[in-house]
Amino acid sequence: MKFPAIDAYRCRIFITGLIALLISSIAAILAGIYLGSASDIIAYLPALLILVPPSINMRGSISGVLASRLASSMHLGGFEISFSKKSIMGMNISASLAISIIIAFALGIIVSAISAAFGFHGISPVDLTVISIISGLISSLVVMGFTVLVILISYRYEIDLDMIGSPAVTTVADLVTIPILIVTALFVLGIDSGVRMLLIVPVAVLLIASFYTAFRTDEEITEICREMILLLIPLSVICTFAGIIYAEDLDMLVTFTVFLIILTPFTGCCGSIGGILCSRLATGMHMGEINPHLLPSKEIAGHFILSYLYVLILMPFLALLADFCAGILGMNSPGPAVMLMICVITGLIVITFVNLVAYTTASISFRKGYDPDNFGIPVITSFIDLIGATMLVTVIGLLI
Repeated sequence: MKFPAIDAYRCRIFITGLIALLISSIAAILAGIYLGSASDIIAYLPALLILVPPSINMRGSISGVLASRLASSMHLGGFEISFSKKSIMGMNISASLAISIIIAFALGIIVSAISAAFGFHGISPVDLTVISIISGLISSLVVMGFTVLVILISYRYEIDLDMIGSPAVTTVADLVTIPILIVTALFVLGIDSGVRMLLIVPVAVLLIASFYTAFRTDEEITEICREMILLLIPLSVICTFAGIIYAEDLDMLVTFTVFLIILTPFTGCCGSIGGILCSRLATGMHMGEINPHLLPSKEIAGHFILSYLYVLILMPFLALLADFCAGILGMNSPGPAVMLMICVITGLIVITFVNLVAYTTASISFRKGYDPDNFGIPVITSFIDLIGATMLVTVIGLLI
């Protein structure tokens, strides 16, 4: 009698995740279409393309970690709907917003330095940093607001937040980060240079306030911020190199504009699948259901298989949808068969690495006494940006 109940539960969990991933994939295609339509701007200002992967990643990672931490809190019975400064939700929201601004500042510096090192110019370091912070603030407020809404809905209707948190957050991060980044860049670069310098004052005030919130207001907030900032800064460097890979192959991406359409949903989908896996592993470890051994146990195999099933269902869907949208919009594409091969082959390769890295990250962080909720999603999504970019460009080069 127990097995049907277990099978029914697993089936419901799988379908919940699949629906969330399908919705996020369709929405991510819209973000990809916007990126494809902005190919002329990207070609003129390649530093913007370099800033895209880390910006999307950091927005999704920070809000994804927020959802993951609160999901664990729900499972452990410590969650309550309260926005007070001392509540679990209030402290996590304050910490997440402060982290977002600090990381946006770091991204401006990192992307400027790496872009200059690889010969991609066009935007000054000061302008790029201002663009990163302003766009980071706006997109973070939108993504975080949506994340809170998802958390409240999942709590109200008793939906497993582990299965919908990462896909939902990744979707909104994909949708809002790219247009806000490009519009902010056009706005900042379009105003007079003297007026542009005045933007430094409010940006500096915002940055100082974020540092104060992160390290001077509350011990628990400081612990969250210190742990995440020390992790996210090196991961930002990794994500920036993903942007470099795309910028190096910019001619190919502009020639076949469909590849600009598929970039965001491909990495977003893999990131969402990895996010689901990380959230489930973290929750299982917190609740004592998963023992963090060095090598994955048999009980982990089910989580890995779930990831492969998602890839086999979603990647063909994404490939055909991107090719269809490219045809409708008059964008160049190598054809549905080639797109199908590229997405499925690359997806299976990337998700294999994702499974191993997700489990290793969760196990090591938990065994060392750290919260795996803080480490899993940022490490996985950053890893996917770099490996996904490398494998996607490599497979495209082999098949085109």
